[in-house]
Amino acid sequence: MDQIEIVDYNPDWANMFEREAESIRKALRNLIAEIQHIGSTAVPGLAAKPIIDIMVGVRCLADGQSTIKPLEDLGYVYWSNNPNSEKMFFVKGMPPYGEKRTHHVHVVEVDGEFWQRRLFRDYLRIHPQEARRYETLKRDLAVRFRDDREAYTQGKTDYIREVMKKALAFSFYPKSPTP
Repeated sequence: MDQIEIVDYNPDWANMFEREAESIRKALRNLIAEIQHIGSTAVPGLAAKPIIDIMVGVRCLADGQSTIKPLEDLGYVYWSNNPNSEKMFFVKGMPPYGEKRTHHVHVVEVDGEFWQRRLFRDYLRIHPQEARRYETLKRDLAVRFRDDREAYTQGKTDYIREVMKKALAFSFYPKSPTP
């Protein structure tokens, strides 16, 4: 079973990201434009699914095809049937290749989804009350949809949109180049 489990924050998640990111950097070398720790495990104090989400930014998603073999050599399984054409998705540790998921790698264009994921993460990092709201929602959804990852993810959609509106209004990221 690949059940959804939310656990209390683990301060070692940042170290787990750093170790895995170093392996990915070595394997992918010049294919990477940027690499970031995203998702709830990247927000100090926030309870999360104990899966390290890693976002690998590439200049062009077509370049992402070159990441498949090196990431598979690191133990990742490529989800070739991903319905989201804006990214490539890899999972490490999922049965039958391991006991449970430990890492996700999201390969995206650095000029596309990349900045949005960073913005969401950074907004939660500097707004702990918003992070608590997100944690409450995730814990509720994990109970309601323990065996249904799609429903769990869909249940977060409206909340994420709401936070992204706030984050964009608050944003310290440039929305467009300055003249």
